[in-house]
Amino acid sequence: MKKDIHPSSYRTVVFKDISTDEAFLGKSCANSKETTTWEDGNSYPLIKMEISAYSHPFFTGKMKFVDTAGRIDKFNKKFAKFSK
Repeated sequence: MKKDIHPSSYRTVVFKDISTDEAFLGKSCANSKETTTWEDGNSYPLIKMEISAYSHPFFTGKMKFVDTAGRIDKFNKKFAKFSK
């Protein structure tokens, strides 16, 4: 591995799929204000995701509609004035 290619904030974090409540431990330099305690008893930053391998149709074999944040309604409100 090459030296000095990762940012200084590269650390172990917990990724959580909010649609299935599954979580896994990984590495990232993404910012997070939340923390969670992992199975090993240590506290790690928590990064929430809407889709991961636990909920993606390619990996699960099931088609599932995910609209956790009302993204469709938000989009329709934002661009309603252009549809006239």
